Amino acid sequence: MAWDTARTRKSLLDAAVNEFAEYGFEGARVDRIGTRAGVNKERIYQYFGNKQQLFGHVLETELERIASAFPVTVEQAADLGDYAGRLYDYHRAHPHFIRLLHWEGLRDTGGPALNEARRTETYGARVRALAEAQRNGTLDPGLDPDALFYAVLALGAWWFSVPQAVRMIYGGKPGPTSERAALVRLVRRLAGQDR
Repeated sequence: MAWDTARTRKSLLDAAVNEFAEYGFEGARVDRIGTRAGVNKERIYQYFGNKQQLFGHVLETELERIASAFPVTVEQAADLGDYAGRLYDYHRAHPHFIRLLHWEGLRDTGGPALNEARRTETYGARVRALAEAQRNGTLDPGLDPDALFYAVLALGAWWFSVPQAVRMIYGGKPGPTSERAALVRLVRRLAGQDR
C-alpha cells in the first residue's frame, strides 16, 4: 500500500494546530503532535523541518484560511457590522486561531513576524477598501480607516481572547446570539451605519 503523503501532512498539521494552540510554541512537543496525528514524529522533520518551521506552517495555513474567508471589499464595507458578525462566527467556530495569534504575539521580539510583508499587504487592502467606502459615503468619513479596521478585528476577537472578562462584565455568560448581536450593533454605530 502506497503512503498517502498528502493525508499524512494534513494529519500532522491538524495535530500541530491543536498542540500549538493549547501549549504555545514553547510548551508544544513534537512527540505529542506525532501521537495526536497517529504518525511517527520523524515525518514532521521530513515534511516540515524543525519545530519552528512547523509552527510557521501552522500559522501560515490558519492565516490563509481566515484571509480567504474574510476579504473586505468596498461592497462588504457597506455593512461593516455584518462583516464583524461573520468574523465573530469564524472565531466561534475556530477558537484556536486567536490562541495561535496570542502565542505568536508572546514570542514577538520586535523583529518581523511570519510573512509580515504579505500580511501587511493583506491588512492594507482591507484598510483601502474601508477608505474607499468612506469616500463613496457608505462609512463615516471622520474615522481613520486604519483604526476602524483594527477596532473591528479587536472587537470581533476579544470575546474569545478573554472569556473570563465577558463573564465578569456581563454577570454571566451572555451567549453567542446576544454577543454577536451586540457586536454587530456596536460596529454599525461605530462605522456610522446604524439603521
